[in-house]
Amino acid sequence: MAERYNAKDSEPHWQQVWAEREIFRTRNDDPRPKYYVLEMFPYPSGRIHMGHVRNYAMGDVVARYKRAKGFNVLHPMGWDAFGLPAENAAMQNKVNPRDWTYANIATMRAQLQSMGLSLDWSREIATCDPEYYKHQQRMFLDFLQAGLVSRRTAKVNWDPVDHTVLANEQVIDGRGWRSGALVEQRELTQWFFKITDFAQDLDDRLDTLERWPEKVRLMQRNWIGRSEGLELRFALERAPEGAAPEVTVYTTRPDTLFGAKFLAVAADHPLAAAVAADNPALQDFIAECWRMGTAQAAIDTAEKLGFDTGLKVRHPLDPSWLLPVYVANFVLMEYGTGAVFGCPAHDQRDLDFANKYGLGNTPVVCPPDQDPSTFVITDTAYDGDGRMINSRFLDGMSTDEAFRTVADRLEAERLGDAPVGRRRVQFRLRDWGVSRQRYWGCPIPVIHCDACGVVPVPVEDLPVRLPEEVSFDVPGNPLERDAAWRNVPCPSCGGAARRETDTMDTFVDSSWYFARFTAPWLQDAPTDKAVADHWLPVDQYIGGIEHAILHLLYSRFFMRAMRQTGWAGLDEPFAGLFTQGMVVHETYRDEAGAWVQPVDVKVVTEDGARRAFHVKTQAPIAIGAIEKMSKSKKNVVDPDDIIASYGADTARWFMLSDSPPERDVIWTEDGVQGASRFVQRVWRMVSEVAEATTSIGGAEPATGSEAALKAAHKALAAVGDDIERLRFNRCVAHIYELANSLQEAVNAERGRLPSPALREATLILVQLIAPMMPHLAETCWTALGQDGPVAEAPWPEVRRDLLVEDSVTLPVQINGRKRADVTVARDADAASVEAAVLALEPVQRALEGKPPRKVIVVPLRIVNIVV
Repeated sequence: MAERYNAKDSEPHWQQVWAEREIFRTRNDDPRPKYYVLEMFPYPSGRIHMGHVRNYAMGDVVARYKRAKGFNVLHPMGWDAFGLPAENAAMQNKVNPRDWTYANIATMRAQLQSMGLSLDWSREIATCDPEYYKHQQRMFLDFLQAGLVSRRTAKVNWDPVDHTVLANEQVIDGRGWRSGALVEQRELTQWFFKITDFAQDLDDRLDTLERWPEKVRLMQRNWIGRSEGLELRFALERAPEGAAPEVTVYTTRPDTLFGAKFLAVAADHPLAAAVAADNPALQDFIAECWRMGTAQAAIDTAEKLGFDTGLKVRHPLDPSWLLPVYVANFVLMEYGTGAVFGCPAHDQRDLDFANKYGLGNTPVVCPPDQDPSTFVITDTAYDGDGRMINSRFLDGMSTDEAFRTVADRLEAERLGDAPVGRRRVQFRLRDWGVSRQRYWGCPIPVIHCDACGVVPVPVEDLPVRLPEEVSFDVPGNPLERDAAWRNVPCPSCGGAARRETDTMDTFVDSSWYFARFTAPWLQDAPTDKAVADHWLPVDQYIGGIEHAILHLLYSRFFMRAMRQTGWAGLDEPFAGLFTQGMVVHETYRDEAGAWVQPVDVKVVTEDGARRAFHVKTQAPIAIGAIEKMSKSKKNVVDPDDIIASYGADTARWFMLSDSPPERDVIWTEDGVQGASRFVQRVWRMVSEVAEATTSIGGAEPATGSEAALKAAHKALAAVGDDIERLRFNRCVAHIYELANSLQEAVNAERGRLPSPALREATLILVQLIAPMMPHLAETCWTALGQDGPVAEAPWPEVRRDLLVEDSVTLPVQINGRKRADVTVARDADAASVEAAVLALEPVQRALEGKPPRKVIVVPLRIVNIVV
């Protein structure tokens, strides 16, 4: 046998064996219980990165383990292939987005295959394939017929360079996330999915997702933003021409009304438009607000600015009390009613605004630990509960009592022919705008006819394919300029008509792909409902925390919409969710301040200090912060380089071992070298056991080997439990511990006949590493003379009898105070335990030669001595 394990030869060999035997191909008619494990599919950007290695290694451990445990495992792979990066690449490199995308897919597929992932490649999909997106178009039409799609004019974030709509999250500091251009607010006619129809259910069902991280459920709950409050009508003292005589406000804190100092409306509120009609200064301010975009993060962090309209509204609880009306940059028209009343003492945003404009504040809620007579607010608002103060008839009430009292009173009072206030449940969630002005996306399957209006494309005419030839020489959406593609006859009247030139948001593509994986070969339907209902929900979904809100929320909406339209029979797509940490690395700069790649840096430790030098020039390199791997800072490690140097198993092992999987992992050269050494150590140990296997004969197990067998079954139980809980780093720790025990046994047996117990323990070790280092495991399995691949072997059964320890350690208390521990045989009788305890030196010192009054032995628990 070879002295060193050769990953370069072993890994391609076993990947070929697995492929030829179709070990990982899943059959829908398999009678075994199902298990669906899925990692979020990648965007084909060109090359995989170490984050991919970590993500897919985790999923692969689960898939291989569950397969060994007797499940019919579905573990597919696909490509989230539409999107703006392909168009940018097309413009920069003068290539077709389709060619760029499929070339990247081919490269990344080969890289993923080199990792030895147990994927069913026969189910591979790419969202840019017409055979995928034609079914997406079919569902769009079904949603449209079911009333789950609407088309209306709405304000959008417009990137004037990329000439496309941006989601709120794509506006950073008022600029487009890719172009860097100042974003504009525009009115555009857009297509929307009516996710708000399911707002209450989406919120309620979060409580049932017990295998989701609590932080993700909280993020989703906050995004949905269910609140119970009061809708209030503030009468304008003097309404400008063309404006309504009142302003409607939604608030969750009507109890703080007596602390009101101003009323603020959004820049696109009808009242703001009416005042701005003959006010150029306000027009400029509104334009500035629009440039900031509508991203909540940008609004929360931006300076709170306002424009005094000169208007005033009457306080709903005291018509003689007038409040100034501002247009403010922190109020959004799409949230609530587009207007708020400001209570500076009890809302930090309102306080910052009031302090800037000298509006003052009046505390109306006193914290329980404060004296109402001295309680004041300066720079920090108090937003908690307490007792009402400075609030007239509410004084002394709790905030809950004050809420109910104000609500009851204002629902009973009238302003014109309607109540001043009414209770209302409000959601922050807004309908999902899916229109994008891009070429490289799924075409929206409708046709616009001057005579017939919006006409759905007939199902038999799907897919609506993108045109093959495309030019990006002119800014904007190429589909708008392609007359041959755009101009078509109306399916209804046959007259001249136009295709919809907007394409779908790429979030749509990824909101149902997990369902398509269950039967991706279907030609006439998006899913086979019975098959989809069998496989779904996904048992274990794995991906980054950055997708915790939109992707997961949209996928939950899609399942509900697919149920309503007959394509699935359940609501929740993912039963279990795991969000892994990022892969991070030190950053390096040269003397000129330019970023330097880790491959070009040598780090040494001298006199306890770490220093870095350029590999080629020996010039000093500055070691910077540890940050997420990124191309911009060049602190990336190429997986191909690692696999070429150390092998895929080494990369997988390091990624799984270095830190808890939900935390960031720091990539270090020392760490990967340590993983490589362990690979060789396992191979040497298995080789030694394998070479002596033929002479086992009928030898009885030796004592040392019995200890090794116990250690193996202890590790077997622990690793199985930790894989189920996705605690991969703990699995690695158990395997290291077992390897140490086996090495001790091998050393003890060296030169003598090996025992069957040692051989069994070694086989268990090989099966424990198989989900994590599958190529090494296959080579070791073969070396030990086993038939067939270890990938097809069942998971070993734990011998529970070997988990029972021969001895037990009990605490010893004297008059209720612990004084010692005693280790005795597990089956020792009370008399033997008492004798062992009384012989302990700490006990003898405490007794001072006197006999104890009583010794109480609680079997396997504790020993109490009374003196």
